[in-house]
Amino acid sequence: MSQPKHILCIVGTRPEGIKMAPLIKALKRESWARVTVLATAQHRGLLDQVLSLFDIRPDVDLDIMRANQALPELTARLITALDEKFVELSPDVVLAQGDTTTVMTAALVAFYRRIPFGHVEAGLRTHDLDNPFPEEMNRLVAGHLARWHFVPTERSRQNLLREGIADAAIHVTGNTVIDALLEVAATDWPLDIPLDPDRRLILVTAHRRENFGEPFRAVCRAIRTLVDRHPDVEVLYPVHPNPNISAVAHELLDGHPRIRLCSPLDYAPFVEAQKRACLILTDSGGVQEEAPALGKPVLVMRSETERPEAVDEGVVRLVGTDEERIVEEASRLLDDPRAYRQMARGISPYGDGKASQRIVDVLRAALCQDASSVMGES
Repeated sequence: MSQPKHILCIVGTRPEGIKMAPLIKALKRESWARVTVLATAQHRGLLDQVLSLFDIRPDVDLDIMRANQALPELTARLITALDEKFVELSPDVVLAQGDTTTVMTAALVAFYRRIPFGHVEAGLRTHDLDNPFPEEMNRLVAGHLARWHFVPTERSRQNLLREGIADAAIHVTGNTVIDALLEVAATDWPLDIPLDPDRRLILVTAHRRENFGEPFRAVCRAIRTLVDRHPDVEVLYPVHPNPNISAVAHELLDGHPRIRLCSPLDYAPFVEAQKRACLILTDSGGVQEEAPALGKPVLVMRSETERPEAVDEGVVRLVGTDEERIVEEASRLLDDPRAYRQMARGISPYGDGKASQRIVDVLRAALCQDASSVMGES
């Protein structure tokens, strides 16, 4: 019997942990795969929370996070640390998800070491390198270095085809975030935050780097105005620890009796908050995927999105960071039941909860041959 193929799964941030967890668990059930989990800990506490939820313990932990780390410093340290571990571990395949600096550097180092790289959630594009920054560049780099492109939708597949990626290398699997979401949402989780059950809940997430400064101040002003105009509304805002976000959020929103600022929620309570919300305001990517599956309207406080499928379905709307626009669009949903119903239809264009198994099937077919086929022409 041939030796199991060594699959190195890399996670760096909370969203990566969420989206890789169901794939890691699926691979660990396969007799042909030997799985090693490497955490870069680009986000330390947030990543630890979600891995614990899914009962995943990293085999290797780079503990790369530093306070206020600049992108050049982070990138340089990741390249050096990952290269050392790739040499030490000698994996047959490297897998990573999404568009962070962790993913981009993992793809680059795998390329340098001639290790096949599988890109989970491949093919997302805004076609604007400034939005989101630096994620659009990260996924472009990872996308052109990958051996396997596991794309969530047909639109993502078309993006890659237009960039010259071979059709045979692209696999439409759905998004593993739906696998994770459906598993967690099946349970009711304690929220442990005093909320008024007689008020409608608006859930807010906002942390994008490109919104630092005046755009984020406008977002905070819009939130306060929205609550003042609707006495039956309450806001829950888990605030990202980055001081560019937390300092401004507390300056502009603290003290309002119907705005609850809290630390970032673990994933399970955050899913519970989404379930309880009537409306979600976000600049996050993952929320754009999760909330529509839960039947929650989403207003995205960005000018571009790499996830246009939900916008096309009418369950997500781009509103940017203009204060008046945010208030207007949110008020329309709060005041017009027909407009609300049109966006709260529970449509998920991103998957059916079986994406991880489809990825496993592709890897099994590619790797369970003689060892020479693993590296192809490399």
